[in-house]
Amino acid sequence: MAPSTSSAVTLRVNGEKYTLTVDHRTTLLDALRERLDLTGTKKGCDQGQCGACTVLLDGRRAVACLQLAVAAEGREITTIEGVADGDRLHPVQQAFLDLDGYQCGYCTPGQICSALAVIEEHAAGWPSAVTEDVRAGAPALTADEIRERMSGNLCRCGAYAQIVQAVARAADQAKEAVA
Repeated sequence: MAPSTSSAVTLRVNGEKYTLTVDHRTTLLDALRERLDLTGTKKGCDQGQCGACTVLLDGRRAVACLQLAVAAEGREITTIEGVADGDRLHPVQQAFLDLDGYQCGYCTPGQICSALAVIEEHAAGWPSAVTEDVRAGAPALTADEIRERMSGNLCRCGAYAQIVQAVARAADQAKEAVA
């Protein structure tokens, strides 16, 4: 008897549970787009290099094209469809809109998911590769820090300046909401 090449998995996406049978080689990206019709997550390079398919797995960034769907079982998956609160945009989405950080929009869902994780990581005091002194406590969220933390997401439109401004504004708003 040949070993099975598919399994039933239950994915928890944007707070909803979905049970489906997938080939073991099915990526999370393909399961989201082709099986669950959640097409907000974009397929870019399909090699984990452009970040267009970035989603949140348990609140941390993940490129869905390199994540197997079977390995995502039991984890909380957030796609761009799960970011807004009904008709009300998330502050990160609103900042991208207000500051023209989206350009053509193809990479925007991945950028916004990354920005959400960046803001959380920074708020938790995590250093980045450009943090000058990791022993000095939480670094300021400077443009260099934002660029480094968002470097896994490429925008072919050249909208980096607006994206950095949008992330900075959303981070400031998140701090004000906590204070």
